[in-house]
Amino acid sequence: MRGGMMRGVALAKRVQLTRVRMCYVPVRHVTAGCGAGDAPKGGKGVVLGLYEEEAGKGPRLTPAGETVNERVQGKLTEMICETKLTGRLGRGKVFNNVDPDYRSICIVGVGLEGIAFNELEMLDEGMENVRVAAGIGARSLQSIGCVEVHVDNMDYPEQAAEGAALAIWRYEENLSKKYRTTIPKLMLFGSPDMESWTRGLFKAESQNLARRLSDAPANCMTPTMVAQAAVDALCPCGISVEVRTMEWIEQQHLNSFLMIAKGSCEPPVFLEVAYCGTAPEDKPILLVGQGITFNSGGINLRPAKGMDEFRGDLTGAASILATMRAAAALSLPINITAVIPLCENMPSGMSCKPGDVVTLLNAKSMAVRNISRTGVVVLADPMLYGQMTYKPRLVVDVGSMCKGVKKAVGGGATGIWSNSHYIWKQFQRAGSLTGDRLWRFPLWRYYKDRVAEHKSFDLLNDGDGFASSCLAAAVLHELVPCSDWAHLDTYGTGLLSTYGLVPYLTAGRMTGRPTRTLVQFLYQMACPAETPK
Repeated sequence: MRGGMMRGVALAKRVQLTRVRMCYVPVRHVTAGCGAGDAPKGGKGVVLGLYEEEAGKGPRLTPAGETVNERVQGKLTEMICETKLTGRLGRGKVFNNVDPDYRSICIVGVGLEGIAFNELEMLDEGMENVRVAAGIGARSLQSIGCVEVHVDNMDYPEQAAEGAALAIWRYEENLSKKYRTTIPKLMLFGSPDMESWTRGLFKAESQNLARRLSDAPANCMTPTMVAQAAVDALCPCGISVEVRTMEWIEQQHLNSFLMIAKGSCEPPVFLEVAYCGTAPEDKPILLVGQGITFNSGGINLRPAKGMDEFRGDLTGAASILATMRAAAALSLPINITAVIPLCENMPSGMSCKPGDVVTLLNAKSMAVRNISRTGVVVLADPMLYGQMTYKPRLVVDVGSMCKGVKKAVGGGATGIWSNSHYIWKQFQRAGSLTGDRLWRFPLWRYYKDRVAEHKSFDLLNDGDGFASSCLAAAVLHELVPCSDWAHLDTYGTGLLSTYGLVPYLTAGRMTGRPTRTLVQFLYQMACPAETPK
């Protein structure tokens, strides 16, 4: 907790214990119980899980928590009883000066013990509860200045690492150094399973890379700067990154991409990224990412209020770059290729005009009626180029296309459209394991007729009628004639986190979703024999 915001409440509600100072964890549904000045700065802290009380049983510490409790002669049990902690998910308290090894101990509820997959929710609740508890605990210790945080594995060390690493990350590169939040060092506590812990850190750090790329101001993350960030992040991992400039783009006749890019004075960039994890002759999975580093709407200018959020219209490109990095860090035995068009959509004398028509690489014509819905236009030729060049076994495109998906499911799930039931089931399982779920929308001829049945051109970028996200998917489906294909629309999940906030992500910031789900999906495709049914 910062400053003295809750100091008046703190003085009224402080509980006196023998040589022990206690404060409530600054989380949802919990009232602050000590001011920032009461908590010690620096030092080490530990996050311990507390299982929720059940019929006939009180709240119980995890095995790691019991170890600490025995070391302090049962003081933790006494304080849990005195402060009436129930183990309810996300609720907890911080105790200071209890253990000589840790200046602060955060006890946080993990929910019911032994809870597992919930078919109705399509979510492994045991894993997700650990992410929430670890994230809330690590953030609470971070807020009182701990520079080293040890996290209880709570039976899921990988998920504990994900929740903690995602919760303590901040985008503060443009903030004065004296105001920046200290990022504590994370350590595993109470488990020898360092492999799972490290795997979780890899996944979380990859999502944090996507958050950094998406959250940066548009003038600090231009197409050229994104390309440089990709080279810096991926080349040390053994991933090849080809940076293509305007001349090459024109030579390849990627006209739909250029049609939008020409409205800005920032030069467009086309990235070809390749990770080889198996035999070079094996067909790769092709990832295509929307990389509009700022989407003003062009001639169809968006309202000024909230326009700054559309610096995150590169969320598809960011999550794919982050996924490539995670794939290399985890040494996935699979070949992955990504094509990422990067540009700005700005109004100028060179901008695309409503009703302009462009001829695509497959000789089909596309009319661009709404310049603010440029995702499908920017991706059209790059997606065709990727298929013609790499002959992939599967195509997955990611981008924040249309607000229809946000109106339908909000931030609860990323929308997915696919021509393969098998691919959808793999994505569904991946989302249930990562807690970053997807929901399948229809890919019916009804929508195809709304975008492809016109007398003067073959395709229309926004279609006729409602269901904007389904119409965008129908356009992209027309560009994938043979391959298995999935389209992910991150409009509701990849931009600013607002309603229904995931507890281990920061409010009012870009989320980096669905990076971990993409990583899990690629793992399932690479190692189907190791994936539980």
